Amino acid sequence: MTQLARLISLLTLLKSKRLLNSTEIANRFNVSVRTVYRDIKKLEEAGVPVVTIEGRGYTLMDGYTVSPVQFTQKEANALVTASHLVQQSKDASFKQDFDDALTKIQSVFRTSILEKSEILKKNIYVFKGWDEDLSSNTLAEIQLAITNFHFIEIHYQKINHQDISQRKVEPVALYSSQNKWILVGWCHLRKDYRAFRVDRIRAFSLLPDKFENRQFSLQRFFEEDVYKGKK
Repeated sequence: MTQLARLISLLTLLKSKRLLNSTEIANRFNVSVRTVYRDIKKLEEAGVPVVTIEGRGYTLMDGYTVSPVQFTQKEANALVTASHLVQQSKDASFKQDFDDALTKIQSVFRTSILEKSEILKKNIYVFKGWDEDLSSNTLAEIQLAITNFHFIEIHYQKINHQDISQRKVEPVALYSSQNKWILVGWCHLRKDYRAFRVDRIRAFSLLPDKFENRQFSLQRFFEEDVYKGKK
């Protein structure tokens, strides 16, 4: 990350938190504390009103940024609640992307809203379910493949099977069931739509080639799946 990119990210981070110490900032950007001091000085030289609270950390002068986007307390609380639910996801890429997006959103919160949202964040908890402890790190890439109509190649292992099959898939939809993400796609091996648990994908490749839009309907897929189950 260049210094400019880091400074922009640091400013966003400062706007999303009431108080940050140098160690937190250093860990976030994987730099030394000395580099953090230099970055803070650069922001000050650029006219950013960084306030240093001795022994505690850094914050921004209240009212520095007035954003045209204003969040109500209920909307801020909804985002905090959503962040706790997202943390239950087994996919690391999804959690990281949501965390980065939430940081940017929080940067436009008014100070009073931010203070109250931090109170809620400390006083809300979601218990984890007792299920199969498998994780993934491909959800973000799968979402890009769906929206850009890119083929993917996966190495897939079914439940209670040792064998791993190689599949070329046209990814078309995602749904979540029992805290697990399910990918729906046209499988070129089976010549039909198939559902794949994302946490059972053992290898994943985003292919450069694109497929034609088959006008897939997730609702119709569910209806046909239920119909097949009754036959």
